[in-house]
Amino acid sequence: MTDARQHSAPPGTAIADAPQSPALPDPAAVLDVALPEPAERAHPATADVALVAVFAAFIAVCAVVPGIPTGTGVPVTLQTFGVVLAGLVLGWRRGALAVLLYLAVGLAGVPVFSGGTGGLAVLAGPSVGYLLGFPLAAALAGVLASAARKATGPARYLVLVASGLTATALTVHPLGIAGIVLRTDLTAGEAFAAGAVFFPGDTVKTLLAAAVALAVFAAYPDLLRRRR
Repeated sequence: MTDARQHSAPPGTAIADAPQSPALPDPAAVLDVALPEPAERAHPATADVALVAVFAAFIAVCAVVPGIPTGTGVPVTLQTFGVVLAGLVLGWRRGALAVLLYLAVGLAGVPVFSGGTGGLAVLAGPSVGYLLGFPLAAALAGVLASAARKATGPARYLVLVASGLTATALTVHPLGIAGIVLRTDLTAGEAFAAGAVFFPGDTVKTLLAAAVALAVFAAYPDLLRRRR
């Protein structure tokens, strides 16, 4: 689907020109930063702020990891992985807030979009639809994944996978394709074909996000109970 669907660079720009970024952090280690001690977890508001900020930073790292150009100006990146993971782990409200914080920082000019770009110019690019779909995807994934509380074993993993796939299919992909139509000379059919390039990768990323979320819930059971 789309991961780092930010307008990283004009079509034709070599991906090698994008600035290199640090290795993708371990989500479990990231959570250790946000929730280091049980005593600190007793303050929900503090934990919420920390989790939203940490996941926003995680999505930024996913975005700036060098992606794969597609010829439409919308590269394949790891953004969708971070967006779906935020919704599955944090719940609909905090997951959406994490994505909105990430977008706000990028639109303010901080280079956290794909290719190390930032600023309002991305709204004029073909990735605008994907960007608009990200917070909606996190929110919808969070709502649907609420069923994971009652599920156990493999069923919980399947609920998380189905939640992520449904969320991206109903938000990121259609809005992303609409953005390509609006910002390029492609027809609707051509834009759909261009957007379809992201489907297999986004499916794999959702499978991975569900596996990571399952591991996070095993390590931090309170997160599953306090998703919101």
